[in-house]
Amino acid sequence: MTIFQAIIYGIIQGAGEFLPISSSGHLIAIPQLLGWADHGLEFDIALHWGTLVAVLIYFWHDWTLLLKGGMRGTGTRDGKMFWYLIAATIPGAVAGYLLDNVVESYFRNVGLVGISLIIMGMVLYLCDRYGRQQVNLQQMTFWQSLWIGLSQALAIVPGVSRSGSTISCARILGLDRESAARFSFLLSTPIIFGSAIIPLKKILQSGLSVPLGYFVIGMLTAAIIGLLCIKFFLQYLKKADLVIFVWYRFVFGAILLLFYYAS
Repeated sequence: MTIFQAIIYGIIQGAGEFLPISSSGHLIAIPQLLGWADHGLEFDIALHWGTLVAVLIYFWHDWTLLLKGGMRGTGTRDGKMFWYLIAATIPGAVAGYLLDNVVESYFRNVGLVGISLIIMGMVLYLCDRYGRQQVNLQQMTFWQSLWIGLSQALAIVPGVSRSGSTISCARILGLDRESAARFSFLLSTPIIFGSAIIPLKKILQSGLSVPLGYFVIGMLTAAIIGLLCIKFFLQYLKKADLVIFVWYRFVFGAILLLFYYAS
């Protein structure tokens, strides 16, 4: 790995984690398109730490209120939202735990990523186009949050996109675009934390696959880009729809399919 590659990977993770374009899909596809060697599980973990830092910095105040409310039970809106987020996290966590080996062995396929990008692009367009904008974050119900959590489990497939699946589900359930994205980002916090923490035992046993400096560069780049993308996306959704990301998914998915069948 080079410093340039570490920076590129950090940009991909930081943008793909929060924009509905799939960070995992890009981290599989880009190295194969460019002929780069697999960067390894250990470096993936460093990138996740970067996006975890980004979401914690941006939503620090929100999580402080949610944690305080959650410790007091469900008597306040913050308390309810905290436990909604905990319940919504469970499906994705279970899917990640049960299918981890399948993902690492069978899902790292450019053709699958291309198909997933296109299919999820269609879903994203339809849900955003026909979703009602009548519910904000403060009006969410437990069942809405649980359905969004179930949709997050689909993101185990590279190319689907965790933010894409959760925002799509939130939109079809009636949340406005900004509320859908904000809930998606809050919901990402425990999932990213788990993705960064659980594999640490493997890393400690096997050691680092690349020099420590590259890990730091990748993590810092992912944190900075992730923070910028969260801010940009929430502002963008106040006045625009998701069609630009739909078209991106279609074009990049088509490129990956052409590459897959031509190679």
